[in-house]
Amino acid sequence: MTDNNQAEELKGSGEEESESAMPQKKTSPAGRILFLIITAMCFVYLYYRLNGAASREGLSLTAYMTEVFSNVAWVPWLGLMIAYSLFYFFVDTLVVTRALNWFLAEIKYKDILPIRASAYIISIFNEQIGKGAMAYYLNKRDQIPGWEVGSVMLFIMFCEVFYLLVWASIGYLAGGEGLPDAFSLMPVITAGSAIFFVVWLLYFRGILLPNNEFRKKRILDAFKQAELKHYLMFLILRSPALLAAVIVYSIALNLFGVEASFMELLPYLPVIFFAAAVPTPMRAAAITFWVILFPENEGQMAAFGFVQHNFFILFNAVIGLVFWRRAQRELFN
Repeated sequence: MTDNNQAEELKGSGEEESESAMPQKKTSPAGRILFLIITAMCFVYLYYRLNGAASREGLSLTAYMTEVFSNVAWVPWLGLMIAYSLFYFFVDTLVVTRALNWFLAEIKYKDILPIRASAYIISIFNEQIGKGAMAYYLNKRDQIPGWEVGSVMLFIMFCEVFYLLVWASIGYLAGGEGLPDAFSLMPVITAGSAIFFVVWLLYFRGILLPNNEFRKKRILDAFKQAELKHYLMFLILRSPALLAAVIVYSIALNLFGVEASFMELLPYLPVIFFAAAVPTPMRAAAITFWVILFPENEGQMAAFGFVQHNFFILFNAVIGLVFWRRAQRELFN
């Protein structure tokens, strides 16, 4: 081996190590303080609305919320949410499987099930950390380089934001007049994101800035391989979960004693999901959106928003526990 070849090999090895090493991003104290302020404001707002509703009924806040929870049809609601959570799990696993097949290798759907399910346990704390756990799992089990799996996970995270944005934009166009003022940012975000996506796609296809070296980083390899059809397929594969959510949420609302139809929720639910996923002023609005959307049912909507979100996250973790022993065998044996 010549000195030049040795130098090139060492250089390549160094680049791979630098790309594989994922430096931890320090959390900004200012960001934490802002998050705490927004959270406190939401709790204050909800307390104000719920206490006012309780006073109108001549009840204490505790008695009022106890009555709200006692009037929910819990058994059919539980069956409905279990069915939806399982459906979401199967769709979610399909999306991950297809993305891995597009950019890495043919991995069977049944082999991804324990990986995706186990990641739900960690996702209780943070969804993105859960995807990082999936990358680690595939690296240890199938010896797929971490940067390759990480690249696909980044692609999935990127597409999830834009998938929600597409449906949020559709929802805003269909019923923007009835949304809170905070959602007036949607047209600006939609237009800016559309421009960004076109630039993004052209850049990674090598049409814009063809000599730029940034796109050559291995962690971005999935974006270099991705074509427009992959982004469209992601949208198509993921959308059944959201459309099912519209049906489930409309039925669940009725079980909480609030009349709502599929067509009534279709313009709003994508906007709520998008607002909850993106750190903008809309996120704070999304937390209390159910109470704002149905102002005559403050107690029912506060209970609904709290229970729906937490049950979905916790039941997904239960699914993960079902697959946990298999995941451990595949990972450590």
